[in-house]
Amino acid sequence: MVRGVKLAALAWLAAAVLVPAAANADLLSFRVHLTGAAEVPPVTTDAKGSAIAGYDSATKEFTWVINYSGLSGPVTAAEFHGPAAKDATAPLMFAISGDLASPLKGSAKLTDDQAKALADGLLYINLMTAAHPDGEIRSQVIPST
Repeated sequence: MVRGVKLAALAWLAAAVLVPAAANADLLSFRVHLTGAAEVPPVTTDAKGSAIAGYDSATKEFTWVINYSGLSGPVTAAEFHGPAAKDATAPLMFAISGDLASPLKGSAKLTDDQAKALADGLLYINLMTAAHPDGEIRSQVIPST
């Protein structure tokens, strides 16, 4: 019986220590729409896209699923850029690797600077094609409300 009480006490202590740590984590979610009009400068295209993404500040893990259709050709590069406002361009933060067919699924560990740009709405998704090597559709990644 004493062993059971000790185990229960240890479980309670672990929960008391771990729960506040998890409570301090910010879980941010994002839902965005990619268009040619959002490119800088704007691109005339029938292409469109959408993305859902999430960020866990405890693990610094950023995850995404990007769907797109109607592009002028296959995606030649898919990238996250920042920090930049919606009417500006910025250097590459990180590229999406692997199969670039829709849907694009992936994750990345963010640096503190990248996480700040993300939280401030200064990160954008850019999908490039051969006809539009600087980007055919784009979207700012803004936290959902």
